[in-house]
Amino acid sequence: MVRVPGDDDEAPLFWIGSSLKDLKKLPAEVQDEIGTALSVAQFGGMHPAAKPWKGSGPGVLEVVENFDGNTYRAVYTVRFQGAVYVLHAFQKKSPKGIETAKVDIDLIATRMAAARQHYEAHVKKDSQR
Repeated sequence: MVRVPGDDDEAPLFWIGSSLKDLKKLPAEVQDEIGTALSVAQFGGMHPAAKPWKGSGPGVLEVVENFDGNTYRAVYTVRFQGAVYVLHAFQKKSPKGIETAKVDIDLIATRMAAARQHYEAHVKKDSQR
């Protein structure tokens, strides 16, 4: 499939907070896989590496990528009609085994609220015109 900029089927992608800057700090291979997963989401699909993010309810997903002995994640939401919001991209460094650090969980919740505000103020309003 050829990707045409501005394709009517493609939802816009919004980066909340420092999520884009944080993604760019990850290894290139991880960036590529996460970028592919986000592109799939923009066209209404779900990449095989994506799975539901626990604790935020439906429409919040994470892409988990293992590379060079480390685990990386990107959390995004498709909860808002016609838009994809990237909430956080990070290397998983939990002090308690497989659990995600509380600071990351709290940041995702805060950014989810910011995404909702942005959607209500800009995207939803524009789509009703």
